[in-house]
Amino acid sequence: MLRRPAWQVLRQFVRHDSDAAGTLVLERSMNRVQLLGRVGQDPIMRQVEGRNPVTIFSLATNEMWRTGESEVNQGGDISQKTTWHRISVFRPGLRDVTYQYVKKGARIFVEGKIDYGEYTDKNNVRRQATTIIADNVIFLSDSGMKEKV
Repeated sequence: MLRRPAWQVLRQFVRHDSDAAGTLVLERSMNRVQLLGRVGQDPIMRQVEGRNPVTIFSLATNEMWRTGESEVNQGGDISQKTTWHRISVFRPGLRDVTYQYVKKGARIFVEGKIDYGEYTDKNNVRRQATTIIADNVIFLSDSGMKEKV
């Protein structure tokens, strides 16, 4: 399998037009997220009138680091931070499989894009929400699968 050098791959995403300052230059951009973690709640499926259904669940990712004098030596305490992500699955086939087989505690890999939105809550307060729109979900553990007949 032949691989292109990294500069050739990146060149397709960024174009520079050095000879004319007023020319329109089209650039590609990228919005990609890859998460590996554990599902925090069983998925739910929601459908708003006139819209396609969506499967929604939360995913926890952990970050660990050693505090203390040296990361090489075994001294110091281990600190951990858990980040929760809201995952939405709109793709029809993936949406249904995710709803049917993913359950709380399952270890999964999610690929998609990040989306920022606003909504008004029940108290009429404007809130912001960050959501990962999943394009791909890979199941990594059987212990987290739920049986549906």
